[in-house]
Amino acid sequence: MGVSRLDVFYRRLLLTKLFIGGWGKPEDLKRIFEFRKVIGDREKCKSLVPEDYPVYINKTEELTDCHIHDGFFISPLEHLVPGILPQEAIKANFQFIVPKRWQRNRPVCIHLAGTGDHFFWRRRTLMARPMIKEAGMASLLLENPYYGSRKPKDQLWSCLKNVSDLFVMGGALILESTVLLRWLEKEGYWPLGMTGISMGGYMASLAVTNWPKPIPLIPCLSWSTASSVFTTGVLSKAVNWRELEKQYAINSVYEEEIIKLLEYCGADSFRIDHGLIKNMDSSEHLLGLSRDNILSVGHYSKAGGETVVGGGREGDGDQLVSSVDSCRLSLDNLPRNLNAYSTLHGKKIDSKSYRPSLHRESISFMKGVMDECTHMANFSVPVDTSLIIVVQAKEDAYVPRTGVLSLQEIWPSCEVRYLNGGHISAYLFKQNVFRKAIYDAFNRFCLKYPNLH
Repeated sequence: MGVSRLDVFYRRLLLTKLFIGGWGKPEDLKRIFEFRKVIGDREKCKSLVPEDYPVYINKTEELTDCHIHDGFFISPLEHLVPGILPQEAIKANFQFIVPKRWQRNRPVCIHLAGTGDHFFWRRRTLMARPMIKEAGMASLLLENPYYGSRKPKDQLWSCLKNVSDLFVMGGALILESTVLLRWLEKEGYWPLGMTGISMGGYMASLAVTNWPKPIPLIPCLSWSTASSVFTTGVLSKAVNWRELEKQYAINSVYEEEIIKLLEYCGADSFRIDHGLIKNMDSSEHLLGLSRDNILSVGHYSKAGGETVVGGGREGDGDQLVSSVDSCRLSLDNLPRNLNAYSTLHGKKIDSKSYRPSLHRESISFMKGVMDECTHMANFSVPVDTSLIIVVQAKEDAYVPRTGVLSLQEIWPSCEVRYLNGGHISAYLFKQNVFRKAIYDAFNRFCLKYPNLH
């Protein structure tokens, strides 16, 4: 399939840059990767969040069709990895939207926020209120770290300052979802499920991998890993690659130490999305590279304690180079003034430190760290994958699917429903399809586990 022109056009409207602060502190990345090894294994997480973790309701509002309860709790991540969350994000806020009359049982779906979804209005208006009317289903809307009232003062809009911020957000949401699921169980709500759109779908998927019981999951407009979003999707053009390249060149810890912490090395490890590149308009080639240069991107990965390069499908050897030194960027993509790379945070480098492969290596490193913390194959398989209904857009240019493992390969028995069009059109016009998938997943759970409460 091609990619949506609306997705490409909408991306061009994004004037701000992602990750203007760079990769994040190396020590923070190390702590995150070590913690990922814990939360990636469901068995290791059973005692991370106490059963009686305190949750508070501090305000209740009555509307014509529902009650809206505002609540909060302290993110468990602050206790487990102290200081990793910005001060503003430590307190986790949520809205619990409950129908005045239940149709049957007391079902609750937790909605995690997608990119740019600050506070609660969008999810409440487009999903929660219609779900009360259509199915008598309650919704719990959790505010993401780095968004809304949890946004750091030095962050511009939705643009995460550091790459590490995305991983901190994911770790926090996994633990915070566990808090809420346990609290809802204790309060007698049943059945419980999770959903999210775009980034919210990724985060909901990660959270469910950690839940020790069968649970409906409905990830919409997300896929098996976020690495393709920032390396080959249209959003990759909003990444501040110049700052990332400078930091990667100056600080050897990324190349010499952090790379060794990357564990994921699956069949799709470090593979570039050929299908997306092939179908992109020539004027919108990603990252400013020619097609040949994009195809030459390999990656470092950890295998048997050694650093290796490359990856990809069998038969793709003519498109992927196997040596770091064999990649050549076009002269147009080299900085016109190498002095731009001469200083960073008071450190000096000379022209000898700059290497033509630096851009490629930075993209490769991005793919590695993203796969480490977001690839579903790096986490436990949900208890019952038949309760998962994935909704995806056929021409999604934000979440490329070519060249990465499919969710069906990682989660056997999950269902994938495809919509015509791209990411933006699906979000704007297909909310009813997302809600239908939620109802179907919950009904499937009730039929299969009628006594599991």
